[in-house]
Amino acid sequence: MANSIYSINKGINLSIEFRGLKAQYIWYMAGGVLAIMILFVIAYVCGLNTYVCLAIATGSGVGLTTQVYKLSNKYGEHGLTKKWARRQIPNCIRAASSRDIFIGNLNVSYGKSDERNVANHVRRT
Repeated sequence: MANSIYSINKGINLSIEFRGLKAQYIWYMAGGVLAIMILFVIAYVCGLNTYVCLAIATGSGVGLTTQVYKLSNKYGEHGLTKKWARRQIPNCIRAASSRDIFIGNLNVSYGKSDERNVANHVRRT
């Protein structure tokens, strides 16, 4: 049997690419394959027919592969992560209470040295 050599890195400062999968999609594929293996074992231990277990695992594997490759081609290296991060940004920020939360510490009295520093700062500007 011949040894297979796979090229992983394409150059300096470029992300990892393996058979068309870029960056984090390699991890998604590995996690999916592990989940399918666990699903196969659970189905086999529960007493399902071996051919049914194989059909379920094969179908899941084909679905996983096509979905991960679609995501990799559509979003690229960081696009899916940026899409997920964009969901976390609120459309607007609402304050249910009054402005007192923000203005509350503005009326603090200062000591003598602080008053002189504030006065000097006001004179300079």
